[in-house]
Amino acid sequence: MMDPDAFARDWVATWNARDVERVLAHYRDDARFVSPTATRVTGSPIVEGKAALRAYWTKALTLIGALTFSLDHAVWDERRRELVIVYNRDIAGKRDRACEIFRFDEDGLVSGGEALYGVELPG
Repeated sequence: MMDPDAFARDWVATWNARDVERVLAHYRDDARFVSPTATRVTGSPIVEGKAALRAYWTKALTLIGALTFSLDHAVWDERRRELVIVYNRDIAGKRDRACEIFRFDEDGLVSGGEALYGVELPG
């Protein structure tokens, strides 16, 4: 059974630790991820496969300074097997609100996802 709050807390802690391998442990080998940041880092908003996700996230982390996520809340849709994590991001002093959408397969692995980023928050 999916524990959305535990997954969300672990996901935030894992990114705050900059632990790409621990993030990837939740993903299927053929996962597909869409992100506006991927466009800047890889040239495409779509990243397909665990190896490509590893390369993208590793490169992205080398391009930024400090990174801190703070969890706001998580919303789980059991029927769709979809989790939305809403959080605040502080990346090298730039703060904004964001959310990530995760789609899970029957085994509890992430099969796909999408990142959505909001406007910059005042200091």
